[in-house]
Amino acid sequence: MQEISTYLAPRRLEEALQAMADGDATVFCGGTDLAPQTESGVRQYTAKLLNIRRIEGLGGIETKGDKIRISALTTISEIRCNTPLAEIAPVLAEAAEHFASEQIRNAASVGGNLCNASPAGDMIPPLLVLCASVELARWRDGAVQTRQIPLERFFVSPGKTVKLPEELLTAVVFDRPAADFVGRFRKSGPRPALEISTVSVAFGARIADGRLSGVRVAMGSVAPTPLRARHVEAALEGKQLDAATIAASVAVAAEDAKPIDDVRASAWYRGHLVRVFLEEVLNDVRGN
Repeated sequence: MQEISTYLAPRRLEEALQAMADGDATVFCGGTDLAPQTESGVRQYTAKLLNIRRIEGLGGIETKGDKIRISALTTISEIRCNTPLAEIAPVLAEAAEHFASEQIRNAASVGGNLCNASPAGDMIPPLLVLCASVELARWRDGAVQTRQIPLERFFVSPGKTVKLPEELLTAVVFDRPAADFVGRFRKSGPRPALEISTVSVAFGARIADGRLSGVRVAMGSVAPTPLRARHVEAALEGKQLDAATIAASVAVAAEDAKPIDDVRASAWYRGHLVRVFLEEVLNDVRGN
């Protein structure tokens, strides 16, 4: 492992981005992913270690207006306990409720969870069904430059994103859901606490007179990246949420989920579980 020669803890975004401009900094906030990854040898520190936890203005949740903005340093606990956000997007609060332990929720940030780019990242499926985008910033030509990318296009492969080495994820944003939008989240792991998702499923749609529109279904831990389940969405879009529609959507789930065998579960089990979870969340929505 390379020896760390420089440690920085800037308080201003500009300072952090200038320090990252050469693309050779190890960035961390809560360290809940970085610490175990470096200890296991999956990742290595670079010579420059950049602690972004203290950057002013990079935390907090904005729920006023048509755009909802969750800044990158916002912890999972803050998402879980934010009453206005829970009323606007309860699917996020539901995912945060099932995120690891209280100690980890207090340290883990939403930006870190997204940048870790794990196929099992708990906050990713609910943000996908909210059609969220990420905001990326970098220092260029003496100023801060930003760009937004739909979250669906952010992930490339396990642990890899389209974010450039000199860029910092500063926020995740999404449109305020309509009043008739409903969302659900379901996950499973090998133990009741501190679990990494074996499978996760998130659902979101508008429902009027029992008919679905704007359907979004996201899955985690069933492919190299979290994904939108397009075949399932097509089976549900514009349909009445009845037993036949639910059965049809469950039947095509295998067209979207492409799990593998690993130490935590077999491909067969994951494929079975994703169908069970999808049926459960749809029946839950139907019953309510």
